[in-house]
Amino acid sequence: MPLIPIILILLLCVGVVVLAIPLGLVQRYRVGTARRVGRGWVAAFNFVLAGSSAAVFVWVAALTNFWLPAAFKFSLLGLGAGLLLGLIGLLLTRWERTPHGLHYTPNRWLVLCAVAAVAARLIYGWLRGWYAWQTHGNGTSWLAAAGIPGSMAVGAGVLGYYLAYWAGVWWRVRRHQKMSPRAPLARMP
Repeated sequence: MPLIPIILILLLCVGVVVLAIPLGLVQRYRVGTARRVGRGWVAAFNFVLAGSSAAVFVWVAALTNFWLPAAFKFSLLGLGAGLLLGLIGLLLTRWERTPHGLHYTPNRWLVLCAVAAVAARLIYGWLRGWYAWQTHGNGTSWLAAAGIPGSMAVGAGVLGYYLAYWAGVWWRVRRHQKMSPRAPLARMP
């Protein structure tokens, strides 16, 4: 198989991914600010997924610390800041009790901040990585000069935010369900 079609296919795939990233960020903002019905199983599922992601992330940060000494420290600081932002997000969330359940709308500004942090870190990481790759020669690796610990801190911050947020949503939904028991289901004749 000739090499030119393979290169064109790879460039097309990279182009699709590069174009999909901004669309994905806009969609993340739209979904993240929508009014939702609080469902306990959804909140519990998201909390478990965020918790397992955070655990794996901290483990990988500890391993990365062998090559990039500040990676673990920055990741823990980012996780702590994200947990704090998640608690602030819970306080700023609009909660509505209706006969159909508990509805909540996340704060638009915090969701925008989370999406903007991811977008800014993607752009900065790409530019810094490109610059470091082109000019490394001062005795450090281009990987260390690319700002990976800062990227890990931003990622840990987003994980911490969602971990605290989903824990709070789960707690709120469970409390709402205990306070307003459902009517018994009618039996079928």
